[in-house]
Amino acid sequence: MFDTVSSFNTLTPKFYVALTGTSSLISGLIFIFEWWYFQKYGTSFIEQVSVSHLRPLIGGVENSPPVPGFSANNGENETNRQSLSECKVWRNPLNLFRGAEYSRYTWVTGKEPLTYYDMNLSAQDHQTFFTCDTDSLRPSDTVMQKAWRERNPQARIKAAYQALELNNEKYFFLLQPTYFSIWNICLNCATAYVLLAEEEATTIIDAEKYFKQALKAGETVYRKSQHCHPQNSQHEAQLRRDTNVLVYVKRRLAMCARKLGRIKEAVKIMRDLMKEFPLLSMLNIHENLLEALLELQAYADVQAVLAKYDDISLPKSAAICYTAALLKARAVSDRFSPETASRRGLSTAEINAVEAIHRAVEFNPHVPKYLLEMKSLILPPEHILKRGDSEAVAYAFFHLQHWKRIEGALNLLHCTWEGTFRMIPYPLEKGHLFYPYPSCTETADRELLPTFHDVSVYPQKELPFFIHFTAGLCSFSAMLAVLTHQFPELMVIFAKAFFGMLLSPFNFIMEKIKRFMPSSLWHQLTQI
Repeated sequence: MFDTVSSFNTLTPKFYVALTGTSSLISGLIFIFEWWYFQKYGTSFIEQVSVSHLRPLIGGVENSPPVPGFSANNGENETNRQSLSECKVWRNPLNLFRGAEYSRYTWVTGKEPLTYYDMNLSAQDHQTFFTCDTDSLRPSDTVMQKAWRERNPQARIKAAYQALELNNEKYFFLLQPTYFSIWNICLNCATAYVLLAEEEATTIIDAEKYFKQALKAGETVYRKSQHCHPQNSQHEAQLRRDTNVLVYVKRRLAMCARKLGRIKEAVKIMRDLMKEFPLLSMLNIHENLLEALLELQAYADVQAVLAKYDDISLPKSAAICYTAALLKARAVSDRFSPETASRRGLSTAEINAVEAIHRAVEFNPHVPKYLLEMKSLILPPEHILKRGDSEAVAYAFFHLQHWKRIEGALNLLHCTWEGTFRMIPYPLEKGHLFYPYPSCTETADRELLPTFHDVSVYPQKELPFFIHFTAGLCSFSAMLAVLTHQFPELMVIFAKAFFGMLLSPFNFIMEKIKRFMPSSLWHQLTQI
């Protein structure tokens, strides 16, 4: 019989150095991969593989046939539906111009500020807003339909010019002119000018010129569409499209005026839009109006807009919540001092301001770090996720200047915003003034924001067990490798003693088996 421990006595110190060094290297590689996977996907790779593949093999998941009339996944389905509604992506009401702003950023920095997912959502929006079922009846409309689906910007611009050329053909010489053959051509001209204003114009002034041309065509066709509205469903669909084009063009003209410093003109256009089309509140034109009024420092008008839109029955946004907090902070921020407040307590106005800040932070906890310049800003995406990092970037990009303009507002925010988290220790399970914070924001924000941006995550996730385990294993094996290299003889003695103690129960069992087993049978077993 051979002694198992005796085999370790023949091993040299070089073997133990190689063993500990190799184990340290392997565990280090596993730790680095685990850390990278957690940073990218928010979960542990080892844990995910264990749950997804190993658990079913050991009987952790039982598949039972569904019972008629009852679904065991009803709760899960409800959760999924709630998650989908919470993670609905909205068009950014203050989105920038691709040609005049996003493209200029790319020319200067070499970085793409928009993701493919974001631009694909915009393409879907354009097809929804600017096309309808009857476009196939007219060549120019067909060209623009393809233009909105085209991925290549130069191909889109080329298609827009092609649509304008088609408009110059003599369709109006038809013997029996109809709604489709004469003035709907103007609409297609309008959408072509919209595309050129968004993507070809390299300055806001050029974009405004294109939008003014689009406005002339859009207003003409909209007025004529109103008269033909009652005829049939096709005309009804075209009226909706004509309305979308007109509202879009006027809104972008207002944004051009705002960027060019004609703020009162921008405010007038926005107010007229909201008055003329009150049912289009889902376009959030009031957020453009709020930003322009804040630039004018017309705080009474801002309060009037908030009184209408900051209602419990209406959907909230970071612009609504943080603007309300800013107005209340404005009343006390210039006199606020943390030391004085700790001695005498908060006044009623200060309590209202702090509560408004806590409300805003609960709705979107990512905004304060951008307002306090604890995180660097990037260009906002064309779409945002409410309560997510994308919405925080979009809000802070346009509103940081308004917070800086009010003396002490950022100081009050700095002193009070973290107190929100004491009221909602488990934000994913229960909220205070709003629904629990959605758990899907990180994934959606990573799709909307460029890769060079460090996405803000709330609440901060704890490191998985396997990252701690692999980090400890790597550190321990590295320490053993260093000690074995520095003190080979001593570490060999320790290793032999350790393995001897580890294998002593096995040797004891083998001795007992050998004692009770016939020697001939034992000999045959050892030979095998």
